[in-house]
Parts: sequence; structure tokens; C-alpha cells
Amino acid sequence: MNQPTLHTDRLLLRPFASEDAEEIQALASDRAIAEGTFIPHPYKDGVAEEYIRTVQEGWQEDNLAIFAVTITEDRNLVGTVGLKDIDDHHNRAELGYWIGKPYWGNGFATEAAAALLDFGFRELSLHRIYAFHFHTNPQSGRVLKKIGMKKEGALRKHIYRLDKYRDMIAYGILRSEWNAPGR
Repeated sequence: MNQPTLHTDRLLLRPFASEDAEEIQALASDRAIAEGTFIPHPYKDGVAEEYIRTVQEGWQEDNLAIFAVTITEDRNLVGTVGLKDIDDHHNRAELGYWIGKPYWGNGFATEAAAALLDFGFRELSLHRIYAFHFHTNPQSGRVLKKIGMKKEGALRKHIYRLDKYRDMIAYGILRSEWNAPGR
């Protein structure tokens, strides 16, 4: 099955193409992106191409559903959003996203992440979607709260990243919470 394209009010979430590599590298090379994600820094040549291959293979293997986040109006690539570690036995997946720094503050992460919740529950029939963010990236926590996820806890000094131990803050949402009346 081909990966679908998802539409929101302002965004087009589409499969990645090899032509996206240059723009991914330009956006992901910013240290500010690496500070809030697991994206490598420095972002070396060839990493974007490998990422695109991995994402495409992951879709075919039914364990990844990662989309290029683009602005509908001009088709500019602004980041990525997706579900990884899709687990058919437990019917769960991990939500992740990043938006390039020039596009921060526009609500694109919230809009794209909400679309992925809908996709995960409606199309993939997931029971639970969870996410993590570094304690040093509270903006990501606000995105998760806005889309209805609940804070579930913290893993103290869980990750050693860019020369620091970092807490991981855990969020989750169940299909019944997402599908609740009045939500």
C-alpha cells in the first residue's frame, strides 16, 4: 500500500521524496533542532538521504509512518511528523516531530501532531499513542498537551545527549480519550 497524503487546514503531510534531502539537511543542521531531538549534530552529508530511505522502508515494513510536513500554500518543507515503533501486538506507537527553526511559533507542530493522532487512531487502529520530550524542551510538552495527551511521568537523567544527561518527560493518549465526546 502506498503511503497516503494527509491534509490539515494549512499543512500537507506527504511521503518523503529523495528531492527533500537538501531541505532536510538545511533545516536539521541547526543546533537548536538537535537540542530538542535525537537528530545528530553536526548533521553530516548523506544523513538526510539515509533518513529518507529508512522512512520509506519503514512504511513498507509497517513499523514507521513518517511524513514530510509542508505548507499547503507554497509546498515549503517545514519539518517532519510521524509514528515510529508501530507495535501491532500492543496496538501502540510513538509520536515524534520536529519543525525547522524558521517556522517555529506558527502552530505547525501542533497541527501536524494532531493529524498524526487522527491517522494513528482512525487508520492504523492504534489503542495508545505515546511521546517523549526532553525536559529542556518544554515547548514540545505544550504541543503534546494541546493535542490532548496527558503527562505520565519523567525518566530522570535518562539520556546522555550533546554532553548532558537529560530527563525524558513521557506523555500518552488512549483511543478512548481521543474519541471522547466533546473533545
